[in-house]
Amino acid sequence: MPRYTLVAIILHWIIAFDIILLVVLGVVMVQLPMSLETRFALFQLHKSIGITVLFLVLLRIAWRIFHPAPPLPARIPRAQRLAAHGMHYLLYALMFWIPLTGWLVLSVSSLKLPFRLYGIVDWPDLPVFGLLKRGHAAESAVAVLHVYGAWIIVAAVGLHVLAALRHQFVERDEVLQRMLPAWPVLKRTTDRPAVPEPDAAASIDPRCHREFGKPPSDGSAHAKRQ
Repeated sequence: MPRYTLVAIILHWIIAFDIILLVVLGVVMVQLPMSLETRFALFQLHKSIGITVLFLVLLRIAWRIFHPAPPLPARIPRAQRLAAHGMHYLLYALMFWIPLTGWLVLSVSSLKLPFRLYGIVDWPDLPVFGLLKRGHAAESAVAVLHVYGAWIIVAAVGLHVLAALRHQFVERDEVLQRMLPAWPVLKRTTDRPAVPEPDAAASIDPRCHREFGKPPSDGSAHAKRQ
């Protein structure tokens, strides 16, 4: 069965985990009551993970150029193939759009809050956009695009997961298996040595040979002479 490469599988699941974490952080840091210090720390972590996703997606695309995805099973209808490819293009576009709009919010924010990637590296504004006039209106407009993109990717990922589960449990094909780690199959072994089966010919009564006109075995002939 054709499978994705190990690098593609690792990148896929790291990006998937990061996207889920970003959505959870986005809801928590906006909706739940907390101190300003905690909210600021969550915003900083949210930004750091978003930038990480952006560069992981770039790496994933570069890897896929030189290591194409394995083909879908031939029995899948053409309409489903087109839908699957369309969903992948949408997910890639959103994985670019959402981190870029988040970075743009930071670049045009009127607050001019400093941002350090994971508290280590000073992160710059987006090129060109950092030269534009900062203000609440620009920040709000870009933030709306960022939030709408986040909810769209939630819906897209949900459909993607449902389609994968359908292939696994309804269609019972190998589509999902292509993106799962190839776990080794554990075989049960026993410490008892195998007992050889008795020779069927040796278990036949020598008298049967005489009855059917066959010569007796050496052992039975020797016993007769005695």
